[in-house]
Amino acid sequence: MSDTPETPVEEMSFEQAMGELEQVVNQLERGEVPLEQSIALYERGAKLRAHCETKLKEAEEKVAAITLDAEGNPTGTKPVEGL
Repeated sequence: MSDTPETPVEEMSFEQAMGELEQVVNQLERGEVPLEQSIALYERGAKLRAHCETKLKEAEEKVAAITLDAEGNPTGTKPVEGL
């Protein structure tokens, strides 16, 4: 983590969150950060993981909503409740 302000997790794309999560995991695995920073990194990582899971679930629901014709070609989407 750096001295620059952190982007709010809620504003990140899946790719941004996943990239930062990888950095957090690498820092924690190396064990080269002080305890207090490790705790902050772990908390940030937990938020990033939850955000990634939410984004993946949303994407899965959108894919599941694609309707296919008799030949298996996409014909449109059906509404997904709650989105």
